[in-house]
Amino acid sequence: MAEGFELDLVEISPNAEPPVCKIMDYKKFLYEQKKRDKMLKAKSSQIVVKEIRFGPQTDEHDYEFKKKNAEKFLKEGSKLKAFVFFKGRSIIYKEQGQILLLRLATDLEEWGKVEAMPVLEGKRMIMFIAPKKKK
Repeated sequence: MAEGFELDLVEISPNAEPPVCKIMDYKKFLYEQKKRDKMLKAKSSQIVVKEIRFGPQTDEHDYEFKKKNAEKFLKEGSKLKAFVFFKGRSIIYKEQGQILLLRLATDLEEWGKVEAMPVLEGKRMIMFIAPKKKK
């Protein structure tokens, strides 16, 4: 029958009893499948993570500047990874680092929500902020 229609006999489900076959144009089927995959890929969104680095004793002006950048990243729809990096003996100021990150979280409350509270990992205290969904 497939040869009569000048089409291909394509096995759809080989494990079924009896195996399921379909008469179709196989090249057209592959083309449509590629097109569908391309559409799905275009609809899926990539999650971009932007980083902002602070020191435990970051100055007020530097903090405001970095906060402005963080705000811009969240408005773009990127996730934000804010961290305080402790060099040498500055690890004794880990409370100041935590206060700094919590202050950043409260300042950016309008544009994003905290995904992970500040956690000390080695010489870094890390916090993640995800952008709020647009309505």
